[in-house]
Amino acid sequence: MTKNVHIKSYGCQMNAYDATRMADVLAPLGYRRVDDAGDADLVILNTCHIREKAAEKVYSELGRLRAMRDRPDGGHSDFMIGVAGCVAQAEGGEVLRRAPYVDLVLGPQTYHRLPEMLARIARERTAGEGDGARAGRGIVDTEFPPEPKFDFLPGSSGQGPSAFLTVQEGCDRFCAFCVVPYTRGAEYSRPVDAVLDEARRLVAAGARDITLLGQNVNAYHGLLADGRECSLAELIRRMADIPGLLRLRYTTSHPRDMTADLIAAHRDVGKLMPWLHLPVQSGSDAVLEAMNRRYRADEYLRIVDDLRTARPDIALSSDFITGHPGESDADFEKTLDLVRKVEYAQAYSFKFSPRPGTPAAAMEDMVDEDVGNERLQRLQALLADQQLNFNRRFRDRRVPVLFDRRGRRKSQLAGRSPWMQAVHADFASVVEADEAMGRVIDVEITAGHANSLAARVVDTGGEASSGVAAA
Repeated sequence: MTKNVHIKSYGCQMNAYDATRMADVLAPLGYRRVDDAGDADLVILNTCHIREKAAEKVYSELGRLRAMRDRPDGGHSDFMIGVAGCVAQAEGGEVLRRAPYVDLVLGPQTYHRLPEMLARIARERTAGEGDGARAGRGIVDTEFPPEPKFDFLPGSSGQGPSAFLTVQEGCDRFCAFCVVPYTRGAEYSRPVDAVLDEARRLVAAGARDITLLGQNVNAYHGLLADGRECSLAELIRRMADIPGLLRLRYTTSHPRDMTADLIAAHRDVGKLMPWLHLPVQSGSDAVLEAMNRRYRADEYLRIVDDLRTARPDIALSSDFITGHPGESDADFEKTLDLVRKVEYAQAYSFKFSPRPGTPAAAMEDMVDEDVGNERLQRLQALLADQQLNFNRRFRDRRVPVLFDRRGRRKSQLAGRSPWMQAVHADFASVVEADEAMGRVIDVEITAGHANSLAARVVDTGGEASSGVAAA
């Protein structure tokens, strides 16, 4: 019997990958993924715990799901609600206290056990039919199992022309503000052969662009068949040999793990796109020390120089936090100075949000909220100007774009440039657009906007062997 599952993901790309893998786990049970919670028999909120507001959004969404399930006509009285991901891992039983109607609470390392949890709910529902008890209540599984979940996952399904592939999980860096070591656990790198096998399956299913994922992806040290450790740089070189794979990216990186061989890969591997997300968080050495980032601002800038020497056309993205405990006006000005020196193509910036259990949450010298907000607005204005200027420089340039999704109009497609920009282009017909889906097509950029590029199609002929030639 076919059933429907709706999985809503919050936060990072790894959650998007995990959502796909949850769907893979549920497929043998007859579950088909749907876009509308109203059509689902099972709704899973795959959560993020990085920001306080992200966690509160989850509880707000749970309230809406409860209202949907308990509506007077009883139309959705039997569907199940699950909370997965980092909020589930961090709060566990607190989720059930605040939302006792939730059926499942499972952490990022236990979603391979979904079939067992659903079987338990089915048994409890059957047992409770006689007295009207509502079964399936309160299953919580947030353990860190000794065996990696990847050993128990089925073969990955297709994700389309652009795909995510998790190669590393967890983090051993323990930045003062971050919950990842507590919600995702210690660093774990998947074996090289397992990664390559999954990549080949994704390519066979239509993937042309694969982004390698990890909480600290450039700390990857997976084992080769002979027992030797493989660096991320070597993994990228092996991935580049996969026939049919045109583009490679990786995220998220830590500056401390930006090694010489990885920088050289940006110079040598044509399939490795000229884009890198390299979070700095602050331009102040004092704040970086308080954050436990273990590098100085000048070290970060040297890495940027080395990357641009290796690949002059590389575009850089980053993360920033304003208002970290102890941040002074002078500290914040140093962040603005660093941003002006680097000139980012894209960035994510947030005001400090204390996460329970992290060292920063217990620090003294908390920055006034209004001050943090004002700094964030100034930083975001500078970053937005840089992104707009970066995009505008592409006007009249010819750019290879991998089209991987539909646009707003019937004959329009959207895709990504080698520099990770969103690009929209209209094709001559719906048929031509259909034929271009999943291919690298040359376009001419007609306008650069704040968050995207507009383009006209130049050549729908032969597909390039890679997205862009190395500089």
